[in-house]
Amino acid sequence: MMGAMMAALSVEARRRLSRPSCLSHCGHSAARYHRSDSSDSDLELSTVRHQPEGLDQLQAQTKFTRKELQSLYRGFKNECPSGLVDEETFKSIYSQFFPQGDASTYAHFLFNAFDLDRNGSIRFEDFVIGLSVLLRGSVTEKLNWAFNLYDINKDGYITKEEMLAIMKSIYDMMGRYTYPCVRDEAPSEHVDKFFQKMDRNRDGVVTIEEFIETCQKDENIMNSMQLFENVI
Repeated sequence: MMGAMMAALSVEARRRLSRPSCLSHCGHSAARYHRSDSSDSDLELSTVRHQPEGLDQLQAQTKFTRKELQSLYRGFKNECPSGLVDEETFKSIYSQFFPQGDASTYAHFLFNAFDLDRNGSIRFEDFVIGLSVLLRGSVTEKLNWAFNLYDINKDGYITKEEMLAIMKSIYDMMGRYTYPCVRDEAPSEHVDKFFQKMDRNRDGVVTIEEFIETCQKDENIMNSMQLFENVI
């Protein structure tokens, strides 16, 4: 289950960083910005609604180099000149990576994981900080990020219902059109098995400690983490 989620994120992350625009097809193709050394160096964007943090601060908060941040930002501002990505735009982008299935529900959960301040939009800072964790974070950092994704209501615990909602969204996105065909009961069966394994004290919820400890002992999950290494 975790492996499927990590594989899905890895596909999307690799495609984002394999081209100049990290958020292409945002729907703002009419607005194009010409590169200038001063704007790239300082991450200034005076004509947009949201101005991101300075380059030095973002470099300190992420594991990207200055050059990588400049490249990511140029793509972001070229395609999304407002400086913000709303959920519908994010879903439209994400669905292009998984045309064989319905990625809308999973994209909704993923959007909420990137939307750090819960204001209904993703800033460049949100995007690049999350991407840094997924691509270059430690195993613990990646698992913390994954826990936040599964913790849909952000109360610090994962319930079986939350885990099932994420799992169903992954099957909708990837599983229904795979070969051999996935049975409709498969997500529920998978969650029952995995949740029982994680909920060590049988209190009906999974804590961050239980989540990380269980994942670190699972060889398949640890192998899936390697998909994120050396992407750039």
